[in-house]
Amino acid sequence: MIATKIIPNFSSPAHVDQVGIEERASRFTKRSIKNESKVNGLKLALNMIDLTTLEGKDTQGKVKQLCYKAQHLHDVYPGLPTVAAVCVYPSMVKTAKTALGNSGIKVASVATAFPSGQAPRDVKIRDTKYAVQNGADEVDMVISRGKFLEGEYNFVFDEIAAIKEACGNARLKVILETGELVTYDKVRKASDIAMYAGADFIKTSTGKISPAATMPVTLVMLEAIRDFYYKTGKKIAMKPAGGISKAKLALHYLVMLNEVLGEDWMNNEWFRFGASSLANDILMQLMKQKTGVYQSANYFSID
Repeated sequence: MIATKIIPNFSSPAHVDQVGIEERASRFTKRSIKNESKVNGLKLALNMIDLTTLEGKDTQGKVKQLCYKAQHLHDVYPGLPTVAAVCVYPSMVKTAKTALGNSGIKVASVATAFPSGQAPRDVKIRDTKYAVQNGADEVDMVISRGKFLEGEYNFVFDEIAAIKEACGNARLKVILETGELVTYDKVRKASDIAMYAGADFIKTSTGKISPAATMPVTLVMLEAIRDFYYKTGKKIAMKPAGGISKAKLALHYLVMLNEVLGEDWMNNEWFRFGASSLANDILMQLMKQKTGVYQSANYFSID
């Protein structure tokens, strides 16, 4: 049912201290993580990945290979956890669901005319229901950025609420596409709208435009989650996506997550990385920690 609770006045300005956000985000990159703490952090980051393939050339074979990789990371490094989810288009959900079987790895599906969001609401709802009916555990929707930038905040709110209803028991990740929102003030406002409308996750980006996820933008969204939790008592999850391809950067994000939201968010129920190549770099770093030497990237499958 469309949300009816009292919500903030989204037409009022949301002010974010740009200099303060960027300075604080940069400080998280100065922390040094060594030895056992680094290994534990890398394993945690790996367990938070939504391993993703979202290309027009996706085939059932490619999706099956990705699902195999998601389940067999321990073949490369014994004792590793699995990734959190495999993220695919709605047409590939059934293939992924079958391939993952009882592994415990979630199937996530983009929907709502991803990545542009330029479709009528009834089309977006059908897209969402199709993904869920085929077995999606999670749905990654995109907001209507055009409507948002025109100041049609109630339209955006109502659309998110309608998609949330269409998700049924599936968790909803709301993609803001922060690179198109441009300012931190708009990122904060869009975050607030999404959370009050029923988002289970707020997510930075589709990964299809630049810039995608950045640490300052993610910090703005984490602070929005923190403030929403203080006001409502409800936890919201976070997913930075796009551009996070190196293990060292992933560790910086985890430092930021821990310092802003704390240990309760330090698991894959409440934090994810949307990535395709991050897993390989984490595997390379773990092998370096174990053996003292880097392996060639050629030893790891691209898919």
